[in-house]
Amino acid sequence: MENRNNTIVVSGDICINKLLWTTLPQKQNGWNWQTHENMHKISLPGESVLLARLISLAIGQPVLAPDMGDMETINANEFLHSTAEIAPFPRIPGGKDTSKVYRISRFFGFTGTSSGLPKLLPVVDDDADAAMVVIDDENNGFNEHVEFWPLALKTEGKNPLVLYKLNNPNMSSTLWKHLVATHIEKTIIIINSEDLRAKGVNISKSISWERTAQDFVWQLNNNPNLSFLAGCRHLIFTFGLEGAIYYKYNGISESRLYFMPYEFEGDFLKQIQGGMYGYTSCFVAGLVKSIVTHGMKEEELFFSINDGIRAGIVAAQKYYVEGFGGKASAITFPNPKVFLEDDSLAISKENVQDVKIHIPINNDSQDTWYILNDKSPSNLVEIAAEIVKSGYEKVLKFIPVARFGQLKTVDRTEIESYRSISNLMGEYIATKNAVRPLSIAVFGTPGSGKSYGVTEVAANIAPDLIKKLNFNLSQFRSPDDLAKVFHKARDFSLEGKIPLIVFDEFDTSYEGKLGWLKYFLAPMQDGLFREEDTVHPIGKAIFVFAGGTSSTFEEFCGETITDDEEKKRFLTGFKSAKGPDFISRLRGNVNILGPNPSNHQVDQLFVIRRAMLLRSLFERKLPHLVNDRGEAQIDNGVLRALLKIPRYKHESRSMEAIMDMSILTNAKKWEQSYLPSKAQLKLHVDEEQFTRYLMHDVFYSEKVESLAIAIYEMIQNKSHWETLSEEERNFYREHIRQIPDALVLLQYDIVSVLEKIAAIKFSEKEVQSLAEYTHENWFAQRKEAGWKFGEVYDQQLKTDPRLVSWDTLNDEWKKRVSSMVENWPAILANAHFKMEHLKPFS
Repeated sequence: MENRNNTIVVSGDICINKLLWTTLPQKQNGWNWQTHENMHKISLPGESVLLARLISLAIGQPVLAPDMGDMETINANEFLHSTAEIAPFPRIPGGKDTSKVYRISRFFGFTGTSSGLPKLLPVVDDDADAAMVVIDDENNGFNEHVEFWPLALKTEGKNPLVLYKLNNPNMSSTLWKHLVATHIEKTIIIINSEDLRAKGVNISKSISWERTAQDFVWQLNNNPNLSFLAGCRHLIFTFGLEGAIYYKYNGISESRLYFMPYEFEGDFLKQIQGGMYGYTSCFVAGLVKSIVTHGMKEEELFFSINDGIRAGIVAAQKYYVEGFGGKASAITFPNPKVFLEDDSLAISKENVQDVKIHIPINNDSQDTWYILNDKSPSNLVEIAAEIVKSGYEKVLKFIPVARFGQLKTVDRTEIESYRSISNLMGEYIATKNAVRPLSIAVFGTPGSGKSYGVTEVAANIAPDLIKKLNFNLSQFRSPDDLAKVFHKARDFSLEGKIPLIVFDEFDTSYEGKLGWLKYFLAPMQDGLFREEDTVHPIGKAIFVFAGGTSSTFEEFCGETITDDEEKKRFLTGFKSAKGPDFISRLRGNVNILGPNPSNHQVDQLFVIRRAMLLRSLFERKLPHLVNDRGEAQIDNGVLRALLKIPRYKHESRSMEAIMDMSILTNAKKWEQSYLPSKAQLKLHVDEEQFTRYLMHDVFYSEKVESLAIAIYEMIQNKSHWETLSEEERNFYREHIRQIPDALVLLQYDIVSVLEKIAAIKFSEKEVQSLAEYTHENWFAQRKEAGWKFGEVYDQQLKTDPRLVSWDTLNDEWKKRVSSMVENWPAILANAHFKMEHLKPFS
């Protein structure tokens, strides 16, 4: 430690938390008070005193802090206090654990003092030489009253590590000015993101971790209200119980996102019923524990904070789960189990992932960063193949995954779309006095699963409340058909259900282009529909408008039209069809991405979407082909073709059709021979392309010999293959066999093509990388075959002077290996193999 002792001082604002709860009558007969519900109350310390208790529990030793004494005997009117009602809630929703714990069911608010500012308390036995000072600034007076600040903070020459938990970030308080002037180099600031949002800072919530993280970085760099924070050495922002961002500045700024892969901001609180105060304090206590354990010197601090953020997220989640305990009459709070490292709740530091945040050039360029790209060393085809074979749970442990019932996705674009819709639906369903339907437009190519995705999202929010109705407007003949739909919806509303009405092909023609739009305006705006001379209320309902002629919202609005005259004609017709009025009544829209690549330039994740869909189809339709270890039994050629075929003619329907047409009822593995005939495949894919992907390994194996001869002749400038020994020939054959795996390192794949193509040229850096890999691969093979290093090459003794690392290899052998690598593109092109780039993102 840099200080003379390891003392920790905790101070800040003071609050008394009063908890109320009721119990059922004790007796049927007896005193009057015994036959009625009883109200109970208890007073517990809050704010800085609660934080001190949490830190003491976390580190297993006392800390110096204010002392409130006996809570029941102090003059409560002098202190700020909050009041909340608590009730029993399931400790963990679902599962085998049926126990209950008390959490807050209703928060009544704060009560100030009878006069003046709330009372503050000094630190008992304060120590000016404390190693660490932790401040809980809730903006309730402490930040302006110097006399209550810890000595280590205000004594000249003292240099403690400061953890500043800040509720109302602003640069005007006396405490902030003091910290900036004297301690900012060793101050870690912790802020709850909700406090930023409350100040009008626009950071998206529960959309995607990438979006939230980049919103934060952009706001910190561009929002003048946050400029005073951008120069701080250490900033930690918590995002619910599921994530945090650590911003550090040492001349150069860097931000890291910490997140739970299977949860997004707010998900944990939606699952766990009831509320809790103090979970940010619990996060700070977990952070302090790691700093005490791993060190607080400058060179130790990054590792300590890195571990501490993980520990804090885990502790905060456990704190929420344990609540105020299972017995209100014997409250154990805070619960010491919160800081124990165990896996009883399947919550551990290993579950928390981190990634460096990519800084967007501007606020409109944020959608080009994918955590999947940063956290996955393999190329996307490899990841996709493993998803199909082993399931996404085993493969994607470190990547954000969104789940809505049976729908699962790792594609950031899809995650953001679906979660936006989920948030809209969740708010609408929770609103008790909604007078108009919630209207959402969904677009996608035929077979992309438009209605399926939205239905799964809705069912995941309220499975017992949602009732789906599906109608195709291309089959309607008159507005009377529409009135019948609204009558059905009204009936479900009267039963207490929320009808989710999918209007398929709503953009189909009727009495002209987009003729149905005008008939939806009144129901969307007022929640009313007309039948003859009578107007009926629809009630609470969700309208989902699924496009039939437009595959994207932008196409529906004409934004994709580039010709000015054509766009002018479109907008004139769009306006006359009431298109703008229709759009103004929508509350959300989403473009659904199917298994085919979209036109978006960065859509390289289609292969992952295919893999997720294919794995889902395996589990639903072919469970007998998934073994006890969860591994799908499928031939590599079949899997390769299904994942890599450029386009399915009918999107997901085609993928499912190929599976249905294959002879798999009694199969033990999906072999190539079980696939449908070429004539049947032609209905859904380009059958020739499909076959070439299918037979890729066979095609390559058949040409190993000719490729080996070709590379020998290119580097030797002669044709004497037949004179080589078998060992020499095998050297070239093995060299050729390793080419596909080597090219994967540079994100290249080899595809068999009919036509002869031009050879690409490797860069100098690519040649060096591939040459080094080739030598290391050869080195490993030779060692496995019993060869060892020797000053002289000897076939009998199996010694070879080239059995050394690449760095110490002689220049002659390096040049030979590099020459072979440089010739790969040419010999592959001559053999009708195309090198296809597999970079995850363009």
